[in-house]
Parts: sequence; structure tokens; C-alpha cells
Amino acid sequence: MIELAGIIILGILAQWVAWKFNIPAILPLILIGLLVGPIAAEFLSADGTKWIEPIWNGKKGLFPGESLYYFVSLAISIILFEGGLTLKRSEIKNVGPVITKLITVGSAITFFGAGITAHYVFNLSWDISFLFAGLIIVTGPTVITPILRNIPLKKDVSTVLKWEGILIDPIGALVAVLVFEFISVGGDSGFTKTALLEFGKIVLFGTTFGFTFAHALAYAINKKFIPHYLLNVVSLSTVLLVFVESELFAHESGLLAVVVMGMVLGNSKIENLKELLYFKESLSVLLISILFILLAANIDIDDMLLLYNWKTAILFAIVVFVIRPISVFVSTHGSKLNLNEKIFISWVGPRGIVAAGIASLFGSKLMRQGVEGAEYITPLVFMIVLGTVLLNATTARLFARLIGVFLTKSDGILIVGASKLSRLLGHYLVNNDRHVVLIDNNQNNIDKAHELGLEAINTNIYSDSLSDNIELNDVGYIMAMTGNSDINAYVIEKFGKEFGENGAYRLVTSDEMNNPDVSPKEGLFSPTDDYINLIEVTRKYPAIQEIDIEDVEHYKSLIAMASKDNNMIPLFLKDDEGELHIISLHNNEADKVGQNFKLVYLGKPFDVEKLANDDEDDM
Repeated sequence: MIELAGIIILGILAQWVAWKFNIPAILPLILIGLLVGPIAAEFLSADGTKWIEPIWNGKKGLFPGESLYYFVSLAISIILFEGGLTLKRSEIKNVGPVITKLITVGSAITFFGAGITAHYVFNLSWDISFLFAGLIIVTGPTVITPILRNIPLKKDVSTVLKWEGILIDPIGALVAVLVFEFISVGGDSGFTKTALLEFGKIVLFGTTFGFTFAHALAYAINKKFIPHYLLNVVSLSTVLLVFVESELFAHESGLLAVVVMGMVLGNSKIENLKELLYFKESLSVLLISILFILLAANIDIDDMLLLYNWKTAILFAIVVFVIRPISVFVSTHGSKLNLNEKIFISWVGPRGIVAAGIASLFGSKLMRQGVEGAEYITPLVFMIVLGTVLLNATTARLFARLIGVFLTKSDGILIVGASKLSRLLGHYLVNNDRHVVLIDNNQNNIDKAHELGLEAINTNIYSDSLSDNIELNDVGYIMAMTGNSDINAYVIEKFGKEFGENGAYRLVTSDEMNNPDVSPKEGLFSPTDDYINLIEVTRKYPAIQEIDIEDVEHYKSLIAMASKDNNMIPLFLKDDEGELHIISLHNNEADKVGQNFKLVYLGKPFDVEKLANDDEDDM
């Protein structure tokens, strides 16, 4: 009981440490596991026992017999299912040729390059070498995201790394599963006809079970056959059912089945898909926390000593500094990425949780089958995972600065609320070469934004997922423009420092509009126009206008005329270089006015003749 409770407590503590210091969770999880496992047994325990013993040895331990491997299998099945849920066909179509090549050509280069290297450096059999190679293909998003979140990068670079991690995770898992099956069913006879038939059974039953149960579950959810409060647990039980049933029909086909199920379900039209994904993410965090402390603790000091030689350093160096750059440069050939960006992508390739988990599972199974060299699988993969995470977590930010891909200026704009007003504003900003992201929890608004070619995210502003979105790395301005004043205020309080380092603004409320003496310092645009007024002007005059400014006095006249007419609302000051300066309640934009400046405003066009006559009367 103490050991089980300790694993959960230490696991969640490791997750908190990772969040606090913005590092991948796998790093503290594996280090804690090694500490309470082999390190404690060798240096800290008086009787030479581990503080946490995953396998029951007669005196202590959590899992008797093969129970640990059953738990690892089920846990990984849930983690892979959650990963499959995140894969969308639309995203695969839009990620571009670079990412497509990285997950195909790049994966092939890594697979064959690492396999050949492992074979000749460690004298492993070709089977074991290519199983190792399949396991280290993956660069999981749970590892890359914390690293990149702390590095302001061009959107193209962060997008390539993010989507490579998401898309390649199940691909690497599938390659490892298929290689493992060839080893398991081939036996001493090699890749015989029987082995190929068994391999075919695995692919057939895995894909069939995953595809069939995904559609069945989607149908049941859409037809309301499952009550809302049972939705998550029914989905979880279905995943376990698919895994077990597929295993019964074709041994080791379960992982393939759950990945296929997740991918099919993730691309189905299900109202509660986002809620289901949140549940699976929370469950995955708990399982990962338990899983990797167990797996690291299960390593013996003898396994670690297998790597205590010069061969390990050579293998690591070739995988990280030769094979990874080759795969990246071949995959990015002919792209718009410059040399420094390609070098940075080559440098950042940390291996993830799926690699370590499946390595421990397959390594242990092959050792029990008596496969020669299987004892190297788990320590070698853990070495690659821990080494790449340590390397990238400690050097990625510095390396980005050294090669010049670090953004020194964050001028992207995050607009909270994707109403017609926000879409109109976002479209204008994008046409003026600004990176704009709209967020809303109304899918209809998001769809309309996408139709305009705008980048838009369907998310709940109260969730933490926004902070983990590495595509917002270049955002330095935030504009809260929803119809709910409480949400606007919350946005400034919660995300003002994170995304509004250059400016955090919100619309004024109706109370503030009627009482200019309490105008907020973050007030956006006009002190006399709240959300309702802006929407009404957008409805009547759905266009953003520009007018030339002659001098400071002319600018003041324009602002004065706009304040008297509810159908004209100043938005930006556009300077002679095309830069846009947000007009807010406490920014004195008049001081910035120069020659060839323009006033950008929403609403009906200015009456230039009337403005000229007014200026003459003032004279």
C-alpha cells in the first residue's frame, strides 16, 4: 500500500515540478524512478533492496508474475488511444510537404540509419537493432511542447516540430509493434511464410477491431445510447475491450487496434469529442506518472552497466548528431525554411514517453522468450530518451539564440472571441502582415474564421490548454473582445503577462462607457464604445477604413469627429512603415503621429469636406 501510494504521490509531484520549471515531465519521472529503484538498491538501502520494487520477488513488490507487463500493456493502450484521438485528417492535409516528408522519408532514414548503427556498434542482431530503431523514431509532443513553449520561434519552425511530434508518435509505435511481431512470430526460422501469415493476422485484426469499434462507439454516442455521466467511463471500457479482444484473436495486435480506433474516432463527428479528449488527457497524465516511475524503478543496476562503455556514446552521437540532421535536411530540401531553421529542427528531437514505455514492455517480453540481445532494448532506449530530453531541455533556448532563430520581438496578436467584429479585425491585420490567432468556444464562429483563411482555435478560455500551445510563441499582444465583460477581465488577469508582454487590452464595459472617470488602463479603442456598439457598427458598416493624416492637429480632429459619431470607431494608427499601433484609452497616440501616417477605423467613411470646413471654422 505504501509503495502504490508513494508512486502516485511522487508521480504527481514530478508532474508539478515539470510544470513549475517548464521541462518535460518524463525527465523528473525517470529520474525519480531510477532513484527509488536501482540507485536506492545499490547505494541507499542497507539490505540492497529497491525502495519501490515493481515485480513481486517473494518479500516485496507490487505486481506478481507477469502482472506488471499486463498493466504496462493496458496503460500504453490508453495512452496510444489518446494520441490517436488528436490526429485529424484536415491537419495532415494542411501541415505541408515538410512535415509529410519528416514523418515518412525522415522516419525511414531514422529507422534504417539507427538500425544499421546499433547492429555494428553493439553487435546486436538485425532483429533487435531494427526494433531499437523503430522505438526511437518518435519525438512525442508531451516532450517537445514544454521545451518549445519557452522559446519564441517563427510560426513555421514551431509548427513543424509540433506536428512532427504529434503525427510521428503513433507511426513510431506502429513500426515498433510490427517489428516486434516479426521477431515474435519468426522464431528461429526467420521471416518464413508462417511468420508473414501471423503478421498479416495482426494487421488484419488490429485494423478491423479498431475501425469497427470506433464506428460503433461513435454511433452509440451520437444516438444518445450512453448517458452523459457514463460517457467517459464507457469509452474507457471500450478501449480496454478492443485491446483485449484483439489480443485474443491475434496476439500483440491490441496496440495497433487502439491506435486505429483513436484515429477513426478522432475524425468522427461527435459532439462530446472534446470532453472525451480532456478525460483521456487527464487519465494519460496519471498513467504516465505511475508507468514511468515503475519502468525506471524496474531497471536493475546490471542493465545500466551494459551501457557503461564507449559504444553508448558513439551510438548516441550518431543518432542525435548524424542521423537526425540527415533526416531533417533530406525532408526539408526545397522548402522555404532557411539553413539556420533546418539546423535548429535537427537539434530538437527529444524522444518521448511512448518510446520508453513500449521499449520496457517489448524488451521484457523478448527477454522472457530468450531472444539474444533483448536485454539491451530497454536501457538503450531509456538512454536515448533521457539523453535527448536532457540535451534539448538545457540547450534548446541557448542554441536558438546562437543560430539566430530566436524571435527578439513578439508582435503576434491573440484575439479572444471570434465574432464578426473580431473576424473583420483579424482579416485586416493578417492582410497587413501580422500573425493573428482567434480563439472561441463557439465552433460556428471558428468555422467562419477558417472560411476567411484565419487561424482560429476552438478552446475554453478557462482551460490550461492555451498555455501549452506552442504556435502562440510569437504572440505579444492580447485583445479580449468577447461580449462577456467578466471573461474579458479574466483574460487580462490570467493571460496578460503571458501573451500581452507588449500590450494587453479589453473592451470597455457598459458601466465604464457611461463613466469615463473609471476608464480602465487596458481599455481598447474607444472609451465610448462597448461590445454592443462595436457589433452594431460592424453590422451597419462591415468594413475597416483608412484615412491619411496630415499632422497632429488633423489627427486630433479625426478623433474628435469620430467621438461625436457613433458610426466611426478608431482602431489603429498606421505609421509610414506600415506598422500598426493599437489605439487604447491610455496610449497617447498623438505623440507618434508623423508624415504619411494613416488612421485606421471601423465604420462609415469620414466626410472629408465637412472635416475641412470644420478646420476652417476653427481657424
